[in-house]
Amino acid sequence: MPETTNIFVLILGTVIAYFIGNLSPATIMGKLHGVDIRKEGSGNPGTTNVLRTLGGKAAACTLLIDVFKGFIPVILGRYIGGELMAVCCGTAAFAGHNWPVAYKFKGGKGIATGFGMILALDWRVGLIALAAAVIGVLVTKRMSCGSIFAAVMFSVATFIFRPHLGIWSVAVAALIIWKHRANIKRIIKGEEPPLGFLSKKK
Repeated sequence: MPETTNIFVLILGTVIAYFIGNLSPATIMGKLHGVDIRKEGSGNPGTTNVLRTLGGKAAACTLLIDVFKGFIPVILGRYIGGELMAVCCGTAAFAGHNWPVAYKFKGGKGIATGFGMILALDWRVGLIALAAAVIGVLVTKRMSCGSIFAAVMFSVATFIFRPHLGIWSVAVAALIIWKHRANIKRIIKGEEPPLGFLSKKK
């Protein structure tokens, strides 16, 4: 019964990808430095908070691991079961990062893991999202603005290059923007802090 086997493999792969997404390098980096990253700075277990709290090296490690959390499940999923499994595994890793059962469903905002997922699904869409993030950060000096801009452009680019995944991309982008709702409120109030190394006067 190959159909049953395929469904089993799809479900198993998706579950494994979700738990891969549960891995929190930000939390691990915090523990290695003797702090609870969830109680420092913004409290978000992500690259930006690690950068502000622990510095560049810890932030770089956090970023790379979070990106690979999204990238590897997609690559393996595609190799084992084609594009459907790749999308399911990537989405599961993304969900595992944002809502990890290992941390009482309190996770990050999905930017780095989402980027890894997108890059593995279609490098063109990934590079457009990355460019949008860089431009947004450089213009506003705020990572949250770059992340929101990247989410929007990711969805637009997906409709161009992978139209069959368009609705899915809107859902992913909407979740990313929703995870940034507190940042959006601060932006509106003019209270969102800029990234320190970009706001320093030369």
